[in-house]
Amino acid sequence: MSERPPLKPTLPPPAPPGGPPKAIATPCIKVCVVDGESGLCMGCYRQLSEVATWSRLSDAERAEIMAQLPARRSRIRPDKLAMFG
Repeated sequence: MSERPPLKPTLPPPAPPGGPPKAIATPCIKVCVVDGESGLCMGCYRQLSEVATWSRLSDAERAEIMAQLPARRSRIRPDKLAMFG
């Protein structure tokens, strides 16, 4: 049996010409606390450098980072994550 390729995140459609800019896909949940041990945000699991440059990244670069985020959760000690429910 062959494996299916992983699903790619769905990005918002481009904005119409002359309209407002399209929304940027983001994993931010407004819990901006950086874990000193891993260097990751405990809300979205991004590195500070990724947070700082997020709006300047291409859709493809953001999608690549977002695909890595679930695996990064394990880099933060569970007792620290428990503070956020």
